[in-house]
Amino acid sequence: MRGRQVQVMKVIVINGPMGVGKTTAGRCIAGQVPGTAFIDGDWCMDIHPFVGSRETKAMAVDNILHMIGNYQKCSVCSMIVLVWLMDDEWVIQRITEGLAALRAEVQSVTLACSSEDLITRWNQDRSCEWRTDHWLNVSLKSLPGFASMDNVIDTSGLPVNRVAEIILQQGEPAGREEI
Repeated sequence: MRGRQVQVMKVIVINGPMGVGKTTAGRCIAGQVPGTAFIDGDWCMDIHPFVGSRETKAMAVDNILHMIGNYQKCSVCSMIVLVWLMDDEWVIQRITEGLAALRAEVQSVTLACSSEDLITRWNQDRSCEWRTDHWLNVSLKSLPGFASMDNVIDTSGLPVNRVAEIILQQGEPAGREEI
Protein backbone atom coordinates (compact mmCIF):
# COMPACT_ATOMS: atom_id res chain seq x y z
CA MET A 1 0.00 0.00 0.00
CA ARG A 2 1.39 3.39 -0.97
CA GLY A 3 1.32 6.41 1.33
CA ARG A 4 -0.44 9.60 0.39
CA GLN A 5 1.62 11.93 -1.79
CA VAL A 6 2.83 15.06 0.00
CA GLN A 7 3.00 18.15 -2.17
CA VAL A 8 5.80 20.70 -2.13
CA MET A 9 4.27 23.60 -0.25
CA LYS A 10 5.20 27.26 -0.47
CA VAL A 11 5.52 28.72 3.02
CA ILE A 12 5.79 32.46 3.55
CA VAL A 13 7.34 33.14 6.96
CA ILE A 14 6.68 36.64 8.29
CA ASN A 15 8.79 37.69 11.27
CA GLY A 16 9.00 40.98 13.14
CA PRO A 17 8.38 42.75 16.43
CA MET A 18 5.05 42.88 18.23
CA GLY A 19 2.70 45.39 16.64
CA VAL A 20 4.52 45.76 13.31
CA GLY A 21 1.65 44.21 11.34
CA LYS A 22 2.69 40.56 10.82
CA THR A 23 -0.77 39.15 11.50
CA THR A 24 -2.55 41.83 9.49
CA ALA A 25 -0.25 41.34 6.47
CA GLY A 26 -0.44 37.55 6.74
CA ARG A 27 -4.23 37.58 6.86
CA CYS A 28 -4.29 39.95 3.90
CA ILE A 29 -2.14 37.54 1.85
CA ALA A 30 -4.25 34.56 2.91
CA GLY A 31 -7.38 36.45 1.88
CA GLN A 32 -5.95 37.24 -1.55
CA VAL A 33 -4.52 33.85 -2.50
CA PRO A 34 -7.05 31.01 -2.65
CA GLY A 35 -5.98 27.82 -0.89
CA THR A 36 -3.74 29.63 1.60
CA ALA A 37 -3.61 28.45 5.19
CA PHE A 38 -2.81 31.02 7.87
CA ILE A 39 -0.81 30.02 10.96
CA ASP A 40 -0.17 32.44 13.80
CA GLY A 41 2.71 31.04 15.86
CA ASP A 42 1.18 32.53 19.00
CA TRP A 43 -1.74 30.09 18.65
CA CYS A 44 0.76 27.25 18.92
CA MET A 45 1.78 28.24 22.46
CA ASP A 46 -1.42 29.79 23.78
CA ILE A 47 -0.96 29.01 27.46
CA HIS A 48 -2.59 31.13 30.16
CA PRO A 49 -0.92 32.88 31.76
CA PHE A 50 1.60 33.37 28.98
CA VAL A 51 4.99 31.73 29.48
CA GLY A 52 7.62 32.53 26.84
CA SER A 53 10.21 30.00 27.95
CA ARG A 54 12.52 27.83 25.87
CA GLU A 55 10.25 24.87 26.62
CA THR A 56 7.06 26.58 25.40
CA LYS A 57 8.80 28.01 22.32
CA ALA A 58 10.15 24.54 21.45
CA MET A 59 6.60 23.18 21.82
CA ALA A 60 5.30 25.94 19.56
CA VAL A 61 7.92 25.14 16.90
CA ASP A 62 6.87 21.48 17.00
CA ASN A 63 3.20 22.46 16.73
CA ILE A 64 3.90 24.81 13.80
CA LEU A 65 5.86 22.19 11.88
CA HIS A 66 3.19 19.57 12.58
CA MET A 67 0.49 21.89 11.24
CA ILE A 68 2.52 22.65 8.12
CA GLY A 69 3.04 18.92 7.55
CA ASN A 70 -0.70 18.36 7.81
CA TYR A 71 -1.50 21.20 5.43
CA GLN A 72 0.93 19.65 2.91
CA LYS A 73 -1.29 16.55 2.86
CA CYS A 74 -4.42 18.60 2.13
CA SER A 75 -5.31 18.85 -1.56
CA VAL A 76 -7.20 22.10 -0.94
CA CYS A 77 -4.16 23.89 0.51
CA SER A 78 -1.62 25.35 -1.90
CA MET A 79 0.31 27.78 0.30
CA ILE A 80 0.89 28.62 3.97
CA VAL A 81 1.54 31.96 5.64
CA LEU A 82 3.24 31.66 9.04
CA VAL A 83 3.47 34.76 11.22
CA TRP A 84 5.40 34.73 14.46
CA LEU A 85 7.82 36.86 16.43
CA MET A 86 11.11 34.96 16.10
CA ASP A 87 13.96 36.79 17.80
CA ASP A 88 15.79 33.74 19.17
CA GLU A 89 18.35 32.34 16.73
CA TRP A 90 17.63 28.76 17.83
CA VAL A 91 13.91 29.21 17.05
CA ILE A 92 14.73 30.50 13.56
CA GLN A 93 17.14 27.60 13.05
CA ARG A 94 14.61 24.97 14.17
CA ILE A 95 11.89 26.44 11.94
CA THR A 96 14.33 26.61 9.00
CA GLU A 97 15.53 23.04 9.52
CA GLY A 98 11.97 21.78 9.99
CA LEU A 99 10.78 23.44 6.78
CA ALA A 100 13.77 21.98 4.93
CA ALA A 101 12.88 18.51 6.26
CA LEU A 102 9.32 19.06 5.01
CA ARG A 103 10.79 20.08 1.63
CA ALA A 104 8.85 23.32 1.74
CA GLU A 105 9.57 26.17 -0.64
CA VAL A 106 10.30 28.94 1.86
CA GLN A 107 10.06 32.70 1.48
CA SER A 108 11.12 34.48 4.65
CA VAL A 109 10.62 38.17 5.37
CA THR A 110 11.03 40.36 8.43
CA LEU A 111 8.80 43.38 8.86
CA ALA A 112 10.11 46.50 10.56
CA CYS A 113 8.93 50.09 10.83
CA SER A 114 9.80 53.38 12.47
CA SER A 115 9.23 53.85 16.18
CA GLU A 116 6.54 56.42 15.36
CA ASP A 117 4.66 54.00 13.11
CA LEU A 118 4.90 51.22 15.70
CA ILE A 119 3.43 53.49 18.38
CA THR A 120 0.60 54.56 16.05
CA ARG A 121 -0.23 50.97 15.09
CA TRP A 122 -0.02 49.90 18.72
CA ASN A 123 -2.48 52.56 19.80
CA GLN A 124 -4.90 51.65 17.00
CA ASP A 125 -4.96 47.98 18.09
CA ARG A 126 -5.95 48.19 21.74
CA SER A 127 -8.17 45.08 21.37
CA CYS A 128 -5.10 42.81 21.56
CA GLU A 129 -4.25 41.71 25.10
CA TRP A 130 -0.55 42.41 24.43
CA ARG A 131 -1.10 46.10 23.67
CA THR A 132 0.11 47.39 27.03
CA ASP A 133 2.69 50.10 27.68
CA HIS A 134 5.11 47.47 29.01
CA TRP A 135 4.98 45.39 25.81
CA LEU A 136 5.16 48.52 23.65
CA ASN A 137 8.47 49.41 25.31
CA VAL A 138 9.72 45.84 24.79
CA SER A 139 8.72 46.02 21.12
CA LEU A 140 10.32 49.44 20.60
CA LYS A 141 13.59 48.16 22.08
CA SER A 142 13.50 45.15 19.72
CA LEU A 143 13.17 47.23 16.52
CA PRO A 144 16.93 47.58 15.84
CA GLY A 145 17.44 43.82 16.14
CA PHE A 146 14.68 43.04 13.66
CA ALA A 147 15.82 45.82 11.32
CA SER A 148 19.24 44.12 11.11
CA MET A 149 17.84 40.73 10.03
CA ASP A 150 17.83 39.40 6.46
CA ASN A 151 15.18 40.41 3.93
CA VAL A 152 13.66 43.28 5.91
CA ILE A 153 10.69 45.19 4.57
CA ASP A 154 10.29 48.65 6.09
CA THR A 155 6.53 49.02 6.39
CA SER A 156 6.64 52.61 7.67
CA GLY A 157 3.82 54.60 6.10
CA LEU A 158 2.61 51.65 4.00
CA PRO A 159 -0.97 50.35 4.04
CA VAL A 160 -1.34 46.63 4.70
CA ASN A 161 -2.40 45.80 1.12
CA ARG A 162 0.86 47.34 -0.15
CA VAL A 163 2.92 45.32 2.39
CA ALA A 164 1.14 42.14 1.26
CA GLU A 165 1.78 43.05 -2.38
CA ILE A 166 5.52 43.56 -1.71
CA ILE A 167 5.76 40.20 0.06
CA LEU A 168 3.97 38.40 -2.77
CA GLN A 169 6.08 40.13 -5.43
CA GLN A 170 9.28 39.09 -3.66
CA GLY A 171 8.13 35.49 -3.87
CA GLU A 172 7.50 35.50 -7.60
CA PRO A 173 10.07 33.71 -9.75
CA ALA A 174 12.61 36.00 -11.44
CA GLY A 175 11.76 36.97 -14.99
CA ARG A 176 8.03 36.56 -14.54
CA GLU A 177 6.08 39.55 -15.79
CA GLU A 178 2.48 40.61 -15.39
CA ILE A 179 0.59 40.70 -18.69
